[in-house]
Amino acid sequence: MRATASKPRATKPKSKPVAFVYVLGSFHKGRYISYVGWTNDVTLRLEKHNAGTGARSTRGRAWTLLHTEPFTTRNEAMSREWHLKRDRAFRKKLMDGVRAAAMRGLKLGRPGEGRDP
Repeated sequence: MRATASKPRATKPKSKPVAFVYVLGSFHKGRYISYVGWTNDVTLRLEKHNAGTGARSTRGRAWTLLHTEPFTTRNEAMSREWHLKRDRAFRKKLMDGVRAAAMRGLKLGRPGEGRDP
């Protein structure tokens, strides 16, 4: 038998994310709260939430981005958003990180601020 060289397999290029799921956190009126959403542009969406033009439930609060996940389709992102909104344990774990940072003296939820000198 004759040995044949195997052809390299054509690999599908990785798709660029078209949608993202994000989790925001805020300290407002003495309590920590989180918000889950999906978007095509996380930076722009966070700016809208902090400007008071995002979802009604996010208005009047300063938000910090806690978590993002990229997806190749809008449907995948919407499905993950649905699941994250019901995953209280995951959101609580993220918020525990916010609380710990606040205890260390960080002022989260206020863009541009960090540790006090």
